[in-house]
Amino acid sequence: MAAPMELVLSADAAGQVANCTVWDPLTGSVLLTYRGGNSTGRGLAVLGGQYLLGGQLGKNYINVWELQRKDQLQQKIVCPGPVTCLAASPNGLYLVAGISESIYLWEVCTGRLLAIMNCHYQDVTCLTFTDDSSHFLSGAKDSLVMVWNIYSVLQVEASRVPEPRHMWSHHSLPITDLQCGIGGPQSRAVTSSLDQTVKLWDISSGDILLSVLFDVRIMSVALDPAEYHIFCGGSDGSIFQVDLLAWTVHRERTFNQEQEKVFKGHRNQVTCLSVSLDGSMLVSGSHDETVCVWDIQSKQCLRTVPHRGPVTNAFIISAPANMLRAESKPSFPLPRFSKHLQGAEGCEGPESGGIILRLGRNQQGLEGTYLQRAEQLHTMLGESEGKNLSGLVEQLRSRTSELEEELNMVRKINKDLFDFSASIITKQ
Repeated sequence: MAAPMELVLSADAAGQVANCTVWDPLTGSVLLTYRGGNSTGRGLAVLGGQYLLGGQLGKNYINVWELQRKDQLQQKIVCPGPVTCLAASPNGLYLVAGISESIYLWEVCTGRLLAIMNCHYQDVTCLTFTDDSSHFLSGAKDSLVMVWNIYSVLQVEASRVPEPRHMWSHHSLPITDLQCGIGGPQSRAVTSSLDQTVKLWDISSGDILLSVLFDVRIMSVALDPAEYHIFCGGSDGSIFQVDLLAWTVHRERTFNQEQEKVFKGHRNQVTCLSVSLDGSMLVSGSHDETVCVWDIQSKQCLRTVPHRGPVTNAFIISAPANMLRAESKPSFPLPRFSKHLQGAEGCEGPESGGIILRLGRNQQGLEGTYLQRAEQLHTMLGESEGKNLSGLVEQLRSRTSELEEELNMVRKINKDLFDFSASIITKQ
């Protein structure tokens, strides 16, 4: 029997049998199971065709498995807080994670934390990369969607906060999902929100191309590879098919369920959607504890795969070459991942197993410059005025701690107000 070309990875909130299950969408046969914990929604990712990563639900670490060694957790990436979403770049070089309202960016080959982005005001709910790994998008409960140029982020000085290339604020309630098409920085992106709309964007210009209003909240969204259709998972269990070539030029439309294409079968909200490479098959996961495989042309459900809890992740991947060969090993080992930015107080150094990041030839002198400055500072502190400087540093640290406490309190108040307002609006 020939090995399948595409596989489905799915996970549920219970995690009783396994954290993640890999199965053939054509036959429904289970091929692999990865045990240990359970992954948060939008928190499952394949890294470089070598590793499977899963953000542990409600915990501050990421589970790591070698794709071939399914029964053994290889390591845990400890994070500063619970991971709300996770994404790996298609080229396998970068890993991004949403932790509260912040986005953490790591370099995979060294494990160095390259940047922390704090432009969102509420918890980050979803992350995704463009197909060429040059940009990534983030959506959050603050109803904002941001587009990040990864190279611009890496060039920002450590003392400055990275800024997004685009900030889209057309949604009015939390973002539930986002997906990118094909074309790198020239591609289109689609976003969904609890405000019952789905919007199509041009990443290059940042312009909105289309906005579709539905009768229910939209919990998930997907584009087919040819970008002829947008598939939208509703809170009532329906899946709506928006035909992009059928719309007229109007940017704002209302979806008519009686006249448009709708997939019926789920009994609860549809939390994840994914389309096969040839655009003929749709996979959907739902809180009704099932994953369904649909034929797009006929809108018929080909098979239903039951789970033990609400489905948190379900997506189609191209089968990695060595995934089904137990004797295979990853071509590269994963390093220890840092929790602190380079140069930050308390960050891991070489003595604790960290690896110093090298970005290019022009960056090679940074380490020497840093050591020279450190030596100069040490000399200054050893002089007669060192005590005064030390006292001033302690005062600054104390004041910084006070300001951080005040900021955390303001953030909590802001979050409580936002959640209260959102709950009132969604109940209406």
